[in-house]
Amino acid sequence: MRTRIDRISFVGLGLGLAAIMAGQLLEGGRLSSLFQPAALVIVLGGTMGATMLQTRFPIFMRGMRMGRWAFVTPMQPPDDMIRKLVGWAQLSRREGILVLEKHVETEPDPFIRKGVQLLVDGADSERLREVMEVEITTYENTLRQAARVWDAAAGYSPTVGILGAVLGLIHVMENLGDPTRLGAGIATAFVATIYGVGAANLLFLPIGRKLQAQVSLLISVRELFVDGLVGIANGDNPRIIESRLLGYVAPIPD
Repeated sequence: MRTRIDRISFVGLGLGLAAIMAGQLLEGGRLSSLFQPAALVIVLGGTMGATMLQTRFPIFMRGMRMGRWAFVTPMQPPDDMIRKLVGWAQLSRREGILVLEKHVETEPDPFIRKGVQLLVDGADSERLREVMEVEITTYENTLRQAARVWDAAAGYSPTVGILGAVLGLIHVMENLGDPTRLGAGIATAFVATIYGVGAANLLFLPIGRKLQAQVSLLISVRELFVDGLVGIANGDNPRIIESRLLGYVAPIPD
């Protein structure tokens, strides 16, 4: 699967962080006061722990790996898939369905290989669609569960930030007799809240939403593929198949 760098994600994240830092400077504060290792450990560690507790390990790990999709997007261009399917439709009309068997081993995607193999093995269009749609449903459910890992982190992060704030205030109360240690405790308390809310709204929630959008695109391409295979199985004219499949990539009106 090809990938491309999603520049708007980098720009958006950079803009959000820059706005917070600029606001801190405009208020007369120092950037160094925003960097508190203790608060960072509390928020990130607590959020990850809570997220792991509610999620099965394979789903959690898949969600972590999918996080890079927000910045390096997987690509399955529907236009390429349409051209491939129309070419197969033309070839099968000229030489028969069995000629597509040579394409089974050359396809890197197991989903595409399975669909073409079913077609070559003589599966009728209804059975072909039934089998492939089960595969699509399983694939979609797995990806969406993994993407929701980031939504879960966004839900826990602000609360863990508040816990960090309470811990910081406890530390302050324990050291009321030592004024030199009060500043660090108060800073940790408030910065933990900033980390919790900021991580949820600038990182976890946006990544989760973008992953859901990417999953929808991947599923759409798979549905397009199945629709094309069914057209080939029915012996539809390649032009009819192409016209139907182009509906999946119709431009959004202004």
